[in-house]
Amino acid sequence: MTALIGAAELRETYADHVVLDVQFTLGGPPSGDEYRTAHLPGARHLAVDGDLSAAPGEHGRHPLPPAEAVTAALERCGVRDGDDVVVYDRRTSLSAARAWWVLRYFGFDAVRVLDGGMDAWVELGGPVTTEVPGTAPGSVRLTPGHLPLLDAAGAAAAAAAGRLWDVRTPQRYRGEAEPVDTVAGHIPGARNAPAGDFQDPSGRFLPADRIRRHAAALGLSAGDATSCGSGITAAQVALALAEAGIPVGVYVGSWSEWIADPTRPVATGDDGTDGAIRHL
Repeated sequence: MTALIGAAELRETYADHVVLDVQFTLGGPPSGDEYRTAHLPGARHLAVDGDLSAAPGEHGRHPLPPAEAVTAALERCGVRDGDDVVVYDRRTSLSAARAWWVLRYFGFDAVRVLDGGMDAWVELGGPVTTEVPGTAPGSVRLTPGHLPLLDAAGAAAAAAAGRLWDVRTPQRYRGEAEPVDTVAGHIPGARNAPAGDFQDPSGRFLPADRIRRHAAALGLSAGDATSCGSGITAAQVALALAEAGIPVGVYVGSWSEWIADPTRPVATGDDGTDGAIRHL
């Protein structure tokens, strides 16, 4: 089953899905405020901070939450085993992809992402509302480990083998700019595959054949892994690649976890072979 659903298909089959709003803006207003401002009719809210992430700390800004926390969040939203779930955010599927990845990691496979998000929905004439629906409690059973997950040691090994892809912008990857984390650079050996190259200007994902050609040109293949700042954009690219039939692992802790340990090396420049490697 495809991991994406278009706005037109969702309008035609809306009643068949449980729709979850995952709007999130890094450094912006609380996601709950975005939800209350406008959301799809009947949609329930999942928060990236809290529901889809554990508390920030040594494992990064958005660590993987425990199964119990995700279970409680889904049941609060009325999700039941066997439901078909659609998740969406404002436009680029950045936080929606995080929801897709987390749910699938915990074994909930019937989840799709609204391609182009709420913007695509509104563009097609779909309604939005401020009304918060009443929701009967759901019932789901989740277990971890259904998708490949890398820790810091696994990320180091993947990078050393040339199979870890840092999907941040080239400027952040090279260490020329770092607007979020306290240290600039990348994991030595990691290669750059900017997330923006997997989408078109509207925020929709490129067709699968174009993603396959792009991955082939990079040398990216099934079994590789993605990394970013805190594991969210890495999930977005993992979703794009999954649509193209290229399953990859995700380093959820990503750069924000990597730099939490001062013994880990940091590289700058275009790759980890230019000699620009140092310890924190």
